[in-house]
Amino acid sequence: MKHSKYPHLFEPLDLGFTQLKNRVLMGSMHTGLEEVKGGFEKMATFYAERAKGGVALMVTGGVSPNWQGWLKPFSIRMTKRSHAKKHRIITEAVHKAGGKICMQILHAGRYGYHPFNLAPSAIKSPITPFKPFKMSGRRVKSTIKDFATSASLAKEAGYDGVEIMGSEGYLLNQFIVKHTNKRTDEWGGSYENRIRLPLEIVREVRKTVGKDFIIIFRLSMLDLIPDGSSWEEVVHLAKELEKAGVTIINTGIGWHEARVPTIATMVPRGAYSWVTEKMKKEVSIPLITTNRINMPEVAERILSDGQADMVSMARPFLADPEIIKKSEENREAEINTCIACNQACLDHVFQNKVSSCLVNPKACHETELVSKKAENPKNIAVVGAGPAGMAFATEAAKRDHKVTLFDAEAEIGGQFNMAKKIPGKEEFYETIRYFKNQIALSGVNLQLNKRVVPNDLKDFDEVIIACGVNPRNPKITGQENEKVLSYIDVLKLNKAVGKKVAIIGAGGIGFDVAEFISQEGESTSLDTFEFLKEWGIDPGIEARGGVKDVKAHPEKSPREITMFQRSEGKMGARLGKTTGWIHRAALKNRKVKMVTNVQYEKIDEIGLHYTKDGKKHVLEVDTIILCAGQVSEKGLFQPLSDMGVSVHLIGGSAVAAELDAKHAINQATRLALEI
Repeated sequence: MKHSKYPHLFEPLDLGFTQLKNRVLMGSMHTGLEEVKGGFEKMATFYAERAKGGVALMVTGGVSPNWQGWLKPFSIRMTKRSHAKKHRIITEAVHKAGGKICMQILHAGRYGYHPFNLAPSAIKSPITPFKPFKMSGRRVKSTIKDFATSASLAKEAGYDGVEIMGSEGYLLNQFIVKHTNKRTDEWGGSYENRIRLPLEIVREVRKTVGKDFIIIFRLSMLDLIPDGSSWEEVVHLAKELEKAGVTIINTGIGWHEARVPTIATMVPRGAYSWVTEKMKKEVSIPLITTNRINMPEVAERILSDGQADMVSMARPFLADPEIIKKSEENREAEINTCIACNQACLDHVFQNKVSSCLVNPKACHETELVSKKAENPKNIAVVGAGPAGMAFATEAAKRDHKVTLFDAEAEIGGQFNMAKKIPGKEEFYETIRYFKNQIALSGVNLQLNKRVVPNDLKDFDEVIIACGVNPRNPKITGQENEKVLSYIDVLKLNKAVGKKVAIIGAGGIGFDVAEFISQEGESTSLDTFEFLKEWGIDPGIEARGGVKDVKAHPEKSPREITMFQRSEGKMGARLGKTTGWIHRAALKNRKVKMVTNVQYEKIDEIGLHYTKDGKKHVLEVDTIILCAGQVSEKGLFQPLSDMGVSVHLIGGSAVAAELDAKHAINQATRLALEI
């Protein structure tokens, strides 16, 4: 029977030899569990939980077919039977939970973070420190065999199929494009020669695994780099892959070194599904589309418009393992939506940490962060309904504690209510909606417009202080001038900002304020066409790699903005590794000036007086916005401690180095599971 609200999303997909129960793939993510002690047991729990949540098919993080293809030294590979045996724990757990799973075979090529990496040509990648060795013709042939062996072992391990990683700038992609393939032998030169390796791998894999085994090929449909594949070349390869025996083609968007955002939060939802739609006219095997599909209505629209046969969601399954089950049961309001911040997933992987999720710290920590009913339920007060307070209150209430959540404001959300106003950060609306629902469902007693005093809290068993932060006072002479505003004045109180602006402070808040005032007004929706235009992406794909000009072409800022930071070095150095460059590029392209290594002298009617490199300067401005850090709001802590109340500080009340929602929600969740 068709689902009333999402008929296309919940329609089975018949692959001939097997059937997928719906149209959702959990895309490949390297979690960091692959290399930790007890990692296979942890991965089994991680994948089984998503299988229970209703996803039709999952793909593992990348597994190397040989040691030269490692992502980093001693990372996961599938090269012998003892490896296959270890993987059985994953496949058995997934099958028991009613799911299907494919293993991704990934050869890193020049993206390998080790000195033995190999590539079609000895050209160093801009994002890794080691120059690769050029692969010999003999090594190319042995790599084809290694992929086939890996696929055969994956079948032996109980996987339902494999995904061959041919996109994102990894080895196969490096062979395909002229940008990285300068060879003159049978594996380079003409396009036919450059695509020989992926095609021979697919043929060899199909021959080895037989007919009844899923082969997904992750095809780079949009390289987003200079000298990438032309659209005609991509279509040609897709048709050849179909002939070679691929079951499904998955869409790959952008090399990791591309200077265009592909999955960050400012990318509109489903912004790249038009690329897959273009390919649907060319091949007859099922196509999967991907990137920033994080809610069922987005997936349904893409499928009903005929843009793809399946949708891939990766990070949304970190945020909520039950996204499919909740969609099927019309409980969308309960979905913990992925906000595409990258802070706890991709940023962690790049720092060699285990992945997690800002809005769901239990992701990849399922065996460690387990919720059990409290043996002795307590009466708990939580002061502050920001990220930390909301996370603690809902988690503790689910464990049968009696929780009262106080906030002086008229709405929940704390600092998220400012964050959601920043163009490109609209997903924070979803997080507030999620917590609003969880507060109601878990039975938290919510008391808004209530500024508590110590006496109000004396009869609680435990008090959790989650009041967040206050702006830090930079103590600049003349800062009481009426042209000086705080970030709260701008983002929360909507005070008017002049045409010439100085922003003092270049942390996350400084960048958010710059984003906010460099665009006209508050943004509530992301327009795909505007996004493509801003980042020089060619929707006609007439340009090679899909980029006409990687330098952005945004609308000019309505204001003249200068950002200042006291320290030397790169502006916004503490921003996320995978997103910081996007914020810097976006602001630079709106002609925002960035000045580092300054000392603030004074503020007066003329503007900001400062010293840089021993020289005094005066910047004439209409408005100066203070974003000079935060201090913790701990006001209630000492009086309550003195009264003998058991009191805890969490979130910004505990540490105010930056507005760190990842730390706040993680800390709050862990305390709620222990208390």
